[in-house]
Amino acid sequence: MLTKRIIPCLDIKDGRTVKGVNFVELRDAGDPVALARAYAGQGADELVFLDITATVEKRKTFAELVKRIARAINIPFTVGGGISTVADVSRMLEAGADKVSVNSSAVRRPELISEIASEFGSQCLVVAIDTRFAEGAHVVHTHGGRKPTERETIAWAKEVAERGAGEILLTSMNHDGTKAGFADELTALVSDAVNIPVIASGGAGAKDHFQSVFTKGKADAALAASIFHFGEIPIPELKKYLSERGITIRL
Repeated sequence: MLTKRIIPCLDIKDGRTVKGVNFVELRDAGDPVALARAYAGQGADELVFLDITATVEKRKTFAELVKRIARAINIPFTVGGGISTVADVSRMLEAGADKVSVNSSAVRRPELISEIASEFGSQCLVVAIDTRFAEGAHVVHTHGGRKPTERETIAWAKEVAERGAGEILLTSMNHDGTKAGFADELTALVSDAVNIPVIASGGAGAKDHFQSVFTKGKADAALAASIFHFGEIPIPELKKYLSERGITIRL
């Protein structure tokens, strides 16, 4: 069985780490470089850095901040936000990122997925899918969850896998920031539909939520933010809990 991964997420706005509920009502959660360094030391398997307003404000992710974070850690590091061209990807990888995450730009022009995979390899491409369940359907959203699209989540997940994505970062907007648990059912549907790793995001609030998304949700990795940022669940404690319950995890 593949080792499950625990991934803290640093949502960045104006150079600071922030956290909200259902993608709004953001509050400050600290300095991203200091947090990144702390998580690497605590045993996080990877980090994700999302410049959450980059697409909305039509600007590029801060390459300088990426460089500072990359220098501070020794674990794989994914960067997303405002990445819309092969040149953007090159800039982030040169700054020290191991992978890039695309979302709105891939929905707008799906060929971008194939272009990035062809140029740099699928292993460094994560396609983020922000989804909301409304009127009986799971609908893909873009622009930091602000804009619903015509795309259905499972179908889009299949397409991004076929186009060369290396991983899917699946965020349930209904669950985001609620601390009521991950979207296990949806995560399992996506995991069953594709042959690439699925990272579950949105709703972590307790240790058993991680156990559930790894078993019922069939996730390969689980991402969380506020419970780590505000010290509610220490990563070593979470990993010990999961290991004791039969989840294959790196201690």
